[in-house]
Amino acid sequence: MKRKFLRTGFTLVELLVVIAIIGILVGLLLPAVQAAREAARRMQCGNNMKQLGLAIHNHESTFKFIPAWGRVIPVAEYPTSPGNPYAQRATFGVLFRLLPYLEQSTIYQIFDLKRSYIDPVNMAPPLGTASITGYATVPGFICPSTPTNFSDYGPFFALSGLPISPTTPYILPRTDYRPIRAIRGTLNQCVGLPNTTTDNAMLSVPSGNIEARSTVRFSEVTDGLSNTICFVEQAGMQKRYFKGRPFPGTTLTDNGLGLNSFYGDVNIARQIRGLSGADITNPTQQGCTVINVWNEDNPYSFHTGGVQVTRGDGSVFFMSQSISNNVLVAFVSRDGGENVDAPE
Repeated sequence: MKRKFLRTGFTLVELLVVIAIIGILVGLLLPAVQAAREAARRMQCGNNMKQLGLAIHNHESTFKFIPAWGRVIPVAEYPTSPGNPYAQRATFGVLFRLLPYLEQSTIYQIFDLKRSYIDPVNMAPPLGTASITGYATVPGFICPSTPTNFSDYGPFFALSGLPISPTTPYILPRTDYRPIRAIRGTLNQCVGLPNTTTDNAMLSVPSGNIEARSTVRFSEVTDGLSNTICFVEQAGMQKRYFKGRPFPGTTLTDNGLGLNSFYGDVNIARQIRGLSGADITNPTQQGCTVINVWNEDNPYSFHTGGVQVTRGDGSVFFMSQSISNNVLVAFVSRDGGENVDAPE
């Protein structure tokens, strides 16, 4: 009697077919998973910027004004003991001044606000005596869609003559969100305005005298808080990016890296310019393109199609990179008298 054997395994061909099917399914599923992750990151980014809007309102409710983009402390007001050998009198920036309203009072209280952030009293060793814990990263200032990056001010301080080696890292916590200071003449030209830099954004210094005043009242935003933007994404610094690509070079001197990445730096407030977006070797070439071109001055994100923006009323919307320049310029000015439809 012949015995029959039942086959219990798979042939090589069958295994290859199964593997191919699994590969196809993974290939179909992966973009959906990545899209879901990016949607979650974008939502978190929007929530971060929403908190900035709420912080502005809490600050205004407490002091009846909001902090302007910056101020230089007059010599007559600057403490003389101990002295500041670096001769810097620029105050901390807007984001730093909002820390108490972002549940970051511990960091805020470490520093002396009567002094510049470039003062030995407010600097971590080896340049100063402030507690290094004051330079902790604030998660709410970082967009999760942005590549992991750093913010090393050591080379800049060395070039400025401060007693530090160019190879000594001096890491300061960075931010992906910036207050808008003004519109540059290159962009104003694109909408038929004079080729001059305006200074009437929501967080601009109203008097134009950076020693005289560093506050703005909601009543001065006559275009309406919902029609005026105060914070935008300008992500990725200290590394420079041009239209989604890292800018060539790796140091400050070869333009691979930029400054103004520390959230407490008054110079993170930017003046938006018009760019051509045509040549990575000439990123500031004049033109009429604005968003997601060059992250050193202009709104820039690692989301697809636009950037997150905070309005004066505390709301957040996603500003398309194809937005009309007329609408963008109107959203920046606080008292331009323009009529614009606020995006939902």
